[in-house]
Amino acid sequence: MGPLIDALPFSYTVSVIALGAAVLGLTAGVLGTLAVLRQRTLVGDALAHATLPGVCVAFIATGAKDASTLLVGAGAFGLIGALLVVGLERSGRTRPDAAIGVMLSSFFALGIVLLTYIGSLNQSGQAGLESYLFGQAAGLVERDVTIMAALGLGALAVVAALFRPLKSTLFDADHAAAGGLPIRALEVVMTALLVVAIVIGVRTVGAILMVAMLVVPAAAARQLTGRLAGVLVLAGLIGATVGVTGALLSAQSGLPTGPVIVLVGFLVVLACLLLAPGRGILWRARKLARDRRRLLVEGVLIDLETALHGGPPPTQHELALASGRPRRALRRALGDLERTGALARDGERIYLSESGAASVHAVLERRDLWSAWLEHGWRLELPDAREPDPRDLRASLGDEHADRLRALAAEARA
Repeated sequence: MGPLIDALPFSYTVSVIALGAAVLGLTAGVLGTLAVLRQRTLVGDALAHATLPGVCVAFIATGAKDASTLLVGAGAFGLIGALLVVGLERSGRTRPDAAIGVMLSSFFALGIVLLTYIGSLNQSGQAGLESYLFGQAAGLVERDVTIMAALGLGALAVVAALFRPLKSTLFDADHAAAGGLPIRALEVVMTALLVVAIVIGVRTVGAILMVAMLVVPAAAARQLTGRLAGVLVLAGLIGATVGVTGALLSAQSGLPTGPVIVLVGFLVVLACLLLAPGRGILWRARKLARDRRRLLVEGVLIDLETALHGGPPPTQHELALASGRPRRALRRALGDLERTGALARDGERIYLSESGAASVHAVLERRDLWSAWLEHGWRLELPDAREPDPRDLRASLGDEHADRLRALAAEARA
């Protein structure tokens, strides 16, 4: 770890904090994704709070504030908390959310009581234990980062080795059980991995904010891809980036590291929710606006075709009266059609160009084909279950099935 710290263009303290935050973000991002996909996020919050009394008990037992010993105590109490939560849930007498709430509040209250008790002992080494509440990244040393990296690599290796059974358990536990997978053992493994992530991060961001490091990378990555392998990789990269960015911003501003990392993560999640291709709010809003404008243009094309069949080419005013469309919307649609060369004008009169006539006939064909699909689609013998695209049904079904559908519609009309 020393050569890597020396290679970074920062001071020793900032380099150690940045590396620790990167290890935390990478590990928590991958392992937290398992909890998020299992809808067990609050279990992570409860286990994070359960580490506080573990730290206190380890200090009382040893009388030394050794980071490794305290992390062992944190991990032991995290596992105890996990077993108690699972036990309460499986007893059938307590709802899962109630079991999590009971364990979270109980362990956290015990941790506060033990911190108060330790404070009354007046021991010289007790200072700084309260930092496990909110984290104290500035206290990290090279040895701490090495331990964090070893634990993280071990946990990631377990995920890589058990990827397929974990994937089956996450998305269809009943099917996985029917296939002979040890579901309960895999759930215990995932919970133990969650404890590892919490133990790695509790020193940096604290018991209270640790749940954010489990959720933020997974929430951001989920907006960018739907494949589990992709989500895990992206969550790890996002977590590491968020951790390093937050650590560096904290070092420059003098603000506490844990909260800054969490705030950076929040901004990343917000950006993904708004801008993610295919899923982002703004992306979908833009697509919806494009679809609405396309439908408006197609409707105006059909209105113009109908008017041309009923008499001479209409003026814009006559077309507005005939179609009943708002003048502003009609003007916008006519502008779009004119830019694409679908319209031609003779003074104030509007008529379709050759390309415009072809466009309106294509629109009418698509609409007729979609109507036929809604009425007769069930009669097609498709090779698989598919969701056709109403904008291009022929491409969705293929020429053979599209022609068959038109034949069925023609038979019904006859």
